[in-house]
Amino acid sequence: MKTTRFQTPRRPVKKPSNNLKDPVGVYCRVRPLTSEDTECCVELISNTTIQLHPPDGIKVNRNGEFKEMQYSFKEVFGAFTTQKELFNVVARPLVEDLIHGKNGLLFTYGVTGSGKTHTMTGSPGDGGLLPRCLDMIFCSIGPFQAKRFVFKPDDKNAMEVQGDVDALLERQKRDAQSSTIPKTLSSRHKMDPEFADMITVPEHCKAEGVDEDSVYSLFVSYIEIYNNYLYDLLEEIPQDPIKPKWNSNSTPVRNVEFIPPQSKILREDSNHNMYVAGCMEVEVKSTEEAFEVFWKGQKKRRIANTTLNRESSRSHSVFIIKLAQAPLDADGDNVLQAKDQTIVSQLSLVDLAGSERTNRTKAEGSRLRETGNINQSLMTLRTCIEVLRENQMYGTNKMVPYRDSKLTHLFKNYFDGEGKVRMIVCVNPKADDYEETLLVMRFAEMTQEVEVARPVDKPICGLTPGRRYRNQAFKEELTRRLELRGGPIYGEDPSDAEALLQSFVSLPSVEITDPNDEQTLPRLIECLEQRYKIRQLAAEEMKKTVNAIRGMLHDWDNKFTAKENYIQDQQEKLLEKDRFINGQKAETERLEKKVKTLEYKIEILQKTANIYEEDKRALQHELEERDQKLHRELSDKRRLEQRMQGVMTDTKMKWEKECERRVQAKQLEMQNKLWVKDEKLKQLKAIVAEARTERPEKLERAPKENDKKVHVRSASPPSVPNAPPVRLRHRRSRSAGGERWVDHKPVGSVETDTVLQPHIPNAITVAVPNEKALAKCDKYILTHQELASDGEIETKLIKGDVYKTRGGGQAVQFTDVEKLKQETPGSTRKRRSSQSAPPQQEETTESEWTDVETRCSVAVEMKAGSNFGPGYQHHAQPKRRKP
Repeated sequence: MKTTRFQTPRRPVKKPSNNLKDPVGVYCRVRPLTSEDTECCVELISNTTIQLHPPDGIKVNRNGEFKEMQYSFKEVFGAFTTQKELFNVVARPLVEDLIHGKNGLLFTYGVTGSGKTHTMTGSPGDGGLLPRCLDMIFCSIGPFQAKRFVFKPDDKNAMEVQGDVDALLERQKRDAQSSTIPKTLSSRHKMDPEFADMITVPEHCKAEGVDEDSVYSLFVSYIEIYNNYLYDLLEEIPQDPIKPKWNSNSTPVRNVEFIPPQSKILREDSNHNMYVAGCMEVEVKSTEEAFEVFWKGQKKRRIANTTLNRESSRSHSVFIIKLAQAPLDADGDNVLQAKDQTIVSQLSLVDLAGSERTNRTKAEGSRLRETGNINQSLMTLRTCIEVLRENQMYGTNKMVPYRDSKLTHLFKNYFDGEGKVRMIVCVNPKADDYEETLLVMRFAEMTQEVEVARPVDKPICGLTPGRRYRNQAFKEELTRRLELRGGPIYGEDPSDAEALLQSFVSLPSVEITDPNDEQTLPRLIECLEQRYKIRQLAAEEMKKTVNAIRGMLHDWDNKFTAKENYIQDQQEKLLEKDRFINGQKAETERLEKKVKTLEYKIEILQKTANIYEEDKRALQHELEERDQKLHRELSDKRRLEQRMQGVMTDTKMKWEKECERRVQAKQLEMQNKLWVKDEKLKQLKAIVAEARTERPEKLERAPKENDKKVHVRSASPPSVPNAPPVRLRHRRSRSAGGERWVDHKPVGSVETDTVLQPHIPNAITVAVPNEKALAKCDKYILTHQELASDGEIETKLIKGDVYKTRGGGQAVQFTDVEKLKQETPGSTRKRRSSQSAPPQQEETTESEWTDVETRCSVAVEMKAGSNFGPGYQHHAQPKRRKP
């Protein structure tokens, strides 16, 4: 009995706003063949097609034959393809989409040792896709990066925008707690020589169309999926001297610095996107800093030495690049703190572990468990892709088993939501990996048929574009004008006040020691007068400056008033435009509703039309079946009629023969009786003649004029002395009406030269019937000869009609049989009276005439094949005697 497993009801997935879909881009990269391998099973046919050759010893078909298979991709990269060429074709469009606020997924797939990690990371002196993506991002957003901690992750897969003061406090707080934060690469810090060559990319490329009125911040995170568990590779685990540590054998170890990290869980954010809860996101400001964070996590990734690969990845690694961007305010100075205007895009670079077979890797223990989990997760990925393909191609609604694996569950939103998905299939051309490569090719071919919703453009901020550079130009111009006016406007500089005080004449000594002193007071009065004049000049200069400032402020006030009026006019225009846009939106919504209604009606009409079409096809099919049945019935009826006609003809001939046989028997009986009577009369005449004469002679009766004409159809005329020769005559055949006959005379047929034999003009005489002769004629006659019971040759003419069949052939239906028989006159049994009697005198008496008249009262005709002795047959009724 099948048990039903109840699952937690899923929330409705947010459908993409657009209906445009793009297929998953699948590319193929063939690694070079090593010097140890001699046999190659992969051949490049073109820049989009490769061909697999089965190596020796592998039977693809059951009959043992080898089969070469071809597979097509979006593009195929050969063994000499550089990392730059691969990046420009595959990864560069994903980076451009990331800067424009769109998500992307790029993962490498293939058997172990096929070059997946090399494609993603690269080698010293030749960086892979990951460092090139980072370099392109920072080259594009470098001048527009925000200060640290302006963007702050909220631990819910979103970003918060902080002010300058909060960001400054956050920086001071993090600097104080630098021990808990991963060390980032400063500008003065020297790069690690282990990866310095990988990030040195001489060809700096930039994305086009970068928004200059926005600020950007880049965050990176690095996780791995090991034995179907999620681990954060950037997480710092503090050492706890009290709690014991555990090694791979599940035994406590105290003097070890490394503690296994705790597995993370997957959650879904408000936009129905999956993310790793509690995953550390590090803000980076340069390519070197970002790659150092990646390299730090790369050292923690689980790799092992196997039989097939010296550094085989035992887990799936996911490097997530998250770009946050927000527009500047109207003045172009500060970041606009509006959450709905903050755009967060994400690019995931996935290095999948290679599929492998345990009988080849000889894995045991923990390695065997790792291999099983890797193969299981890849099998789940294949199953999800296959169900997605089936749902999209055949319109089914099967549930995709994303939750069966952490790998597929993490990337669920890419296949169900929006974004670009691209896959690089890495192939090792050596012959030992043929079977695994064949499975990889089948999976890649199936993946190309899956479609993902095309990412849509994010809404643009309604502020004036170009405000960043206008604000900078305004500040520069203001600074220049202030410098021309002699200093700042607001207040005097302390140095200027000191200069003014120093310009005053110093006061002389006012001490009076002598009452007659007349110089001290005049000198003091003169000094004070000079100081007063300087003060008056300063006051006048101050008044002039104040008046100038007042005039400038008045001008600014007028300009500001004009700008306010202009802004009010623009606001009114904007309000009018908003009202117009709202009206257009309402009209658009109304039209969309109308379109949906019409589409629904069209769909109903289409379904109705489909139903009618199906009914029409069913009725047409039924009508055709009935027509065929009717044609078959008519054909059967015609054949039955022909068969009945033949039966009737056979029955008629049979009864005609039977009647003829009975008539012949009756005629023979009457003839025998007549002969008996004739013999008795002859004997009586002889007795009477003997009484008259001693030697009566038999008188031969001369034929009378009223005797019936005798027709002889024998092959040879009777041997009557002085008899006239018989002229052969041909009886007119039934085919004389213009029909053509096939005269079938087998080899060995004897010419009978029978009197009144059938004559068929324009006949095609053949020894063996053939299709060509039958196609030209309408009638058929077969000459059949055999020996009769009396030893004479009996000829049968079997006649028939020629019909055309449906298959294009000819058929013959026999309708009549005609018999011709040849008889020898000498074999006819005939009774004669007094054979040895001498010839009688030629006398004619009344009794003899009476006898002859009696004998000739019936007209006879000789016919070949009659059962009479001499070949006579009654042909008329007896004549009535005259009274």
